Amino acid sequence: MNLITPAEHPFAQFVRILGKGKRGARGLTREEAREAMGLLLDGKVEDTQLGAFLMLLRHKEESAEELAGFTEAIRPRLAAPDIQVDLDWPSYAGKKRHLPWYLLAAKALAASGVRIFMHGGGAHTAGRMYTEQLLEQLDISCCDGWQAVETALDKHNLAYSYLGNWMPALQRMIDLRNTLGLRSPIHSLARVINPLGARCGLQSIFHPGYQAVHREASGLLGDHAIVIKGEGGEIEVNPDGACHLYGTLDSENWDEEWPALSAQRHVKPERLDPAVLDAFWRGEHDDPYGRLAVIATMAVALRGLGLAREAAFQQAQQRWDARLQSNQSII
Repeated sequence: MNLITPAEHPFAQFVRILGKGKRGARGLTREEAREAMGLLLDGKVEDTQLGAFLMLLRHKEESAEELAGFTEAIRPRLAAPDIQVDLDWPSYAGKKRHLPWYLLAAKALAASGVRIFMHGGGAHTAGRMYTEQLLEQLDISCCDGWQAVETALDKHNLAYSYLGNWMPALQRMIDLRNTLGLRSPIHSLARVINPLGARCGLQSIFHPGYQAVHREASGLLGDHAIVIKGEGGEIEVNPDGACHLYGTLDSENWDEEWPALSAQRHVKPERLDPAVLDAFWRGEHDDPYGRLAVIATMAVALRGLGLAREAAFQQAQQRWDARLQSNQSII
């Protein structure tokens, strides 16, 4: 009989902090979150601990300090070169009610000279249309490494990279969605990372109350960010409703409320036909909802780059109108 008490696993303390009952449980400090994520990324955690940790964190709801600490563990492990980027554009939600108009907004901005790094976690939920499924159709470079990202940005001002290419441990956590039955907080965390240190990080957080938490996390990290409740969870303004911008710059918070752009709500399409995006880009098809969504989304991005609201909308319209003068048009 073995009478030696086994040593506790180093990660057990973090599961205990989150799960020690109604009175004993608490959130992680920023330092604890940094240490916990470091163990996760370095493969020093058992699968049972990973699942328990992610679901306890989801049940509690992640804090700004936790998101900041997690990100501080991730960034040194990225091994990313110094690549100049204007906008970090996370795309992890997918669309199911409307077409992904945000992709045309990003393409038009890129055609006008804005350097955009877009990243996502793949098509992880059935019934949604994801960025990854439209990259080839929209002639957006899909890059499998940092060198390819830099090349695409230098050539097209727009590059997309799958999270699994540059942080596979996080991708594995996202891929647990269908095993655990719920999305984990990693879906939210991926929006904060800003892996290349872009001038402004754009974030879309759909669930009410989380927008301010994400803004606070970016502020703790010293990042410039704009957080919105984007349509379907993507960085796309819904023109049928007001859009609140949660901004942070130099750790100072600011807020703007942009009114709805349409007096009446548009009827959502019966089905999502990606071919409409091509025709709309070429000016061969008009879509009233899409037109407003594209211009407003471009305006939010330009607001993040320092333009005031009115100037951002004017520039958005001008850059959209000039999109076909660029060599970056859809073939």
